[in-house]
Amino acid sequence: MFCTDPKESHRSTFLDTYRELHGLRCPPLPESGLLFMCFVAVMLVIPPILVSIFKNPKFRQETRYLLLANLLLCDMMYVALYMFNVCVNAGYASKSKTLCAFILFFLGLSYSAGVLSTKAMVLDTSLAVLLPFRYLALCSNSRTKKVILLMWMFSCIFPSISTFMFWMAQEKNPCLMEVCSLPLILVLTVHSSNSISQYYVASVTCVLLCLVLILCCYVLLYFKTRSSGIWKGFSSRAKGTFLIHYILLFLSSCPLLVLLVEICLYFHDLIAMSTGLWVTLTICNILMVLPKTLSPYLYGFRYREISRSLIMVWWTHHLPKSTVRAPAVNDMNT
Repeated sequence: MFCTDPKESHRSTFLDTYRELHGLRCPPLPESGLLFMCFVAVMLVIPPILVSIFKNPKFRQETRYLLLANLLLCDMMYVALYMFNVCVNAGYASKSKTLCAFILFFLGLSYSAGVLSTKAMVLDTSLAVLLPFRYLALCSNSRTKKVILLMWMFSCIFPSISTFMFWMAQEKNPCLMEVCSLPLILVLTVHSSNSISQYYVASVTCVLLCLVLILCCYVLLYFKTRSSGIWKGFSSRAKGTFLIHYILLFLSSCPLLVLLVEICLYFHDLIAMSTGLWVTLTICNILMVLPKTLSPYLYGFRYREISRSLIMVWWTHHLPKSTVRAPAVNDMNT
């Protein structure tokens, strides 16, 4: 059903543009193929890494592995739920507004928890280097689990407010939502009023400030440890760890920053509605999924113990035990 209220003309334009571009069902073929490849890449790697962490008692006692497992669980949850939503939309299956709100809430929850987990891993690395003698006391196993629980509780705030705003925006909108599409709903909700846009701008500003604070932590970390020699060499582990942390942090914050710029340009009449919708489609289908796909490969294989565990599992299950000996840990150190 199309909008007929003149006050909702901008919504009608968005809906008409979305119908014209994508038939209100699923992303275009190139983006759908990329989403499917990201989904396969995530499901091939994250479950074995999680199994190797939770099966090993040593891994379960270390803060860095618990934070890594929490991050990978958030990434897998987000990609799987987003892919499920895309497939349901492609299959012309209608969803109620309540179910759509729940899907949006859990997408926001998993995304927020993933960003907080990445930042917690950065802080954990900083504490391990800056306070090596107090690290075990500060980051005990029980305290780490409490921090993870607090991160999930804190992650509920942003998606709860966003879902409530979506619900209120739909109550005021006489149009019937024909499909539960994250890009379309994000555009309609964020552009529905100035108050919602201001709330979003404030939220993104807080996230970017956290990113700057973490960068400051790394600068402090560098000046504290530059005389130790860990930063020397092009392929030093310190530089590699810094790049992995900050690349994923930047990629996780980049979609929010791009959407913030798009909102400012739209409200100053510098871009058309169709351009804003294309930007939002790119954000949801590429920029928000890309860091979730890269994290298991950058983080999981960065840890030598996890890499060895995965190699051992693969070696044991894919090669005959009677003919080939599984590599020992000492063999892999060479």
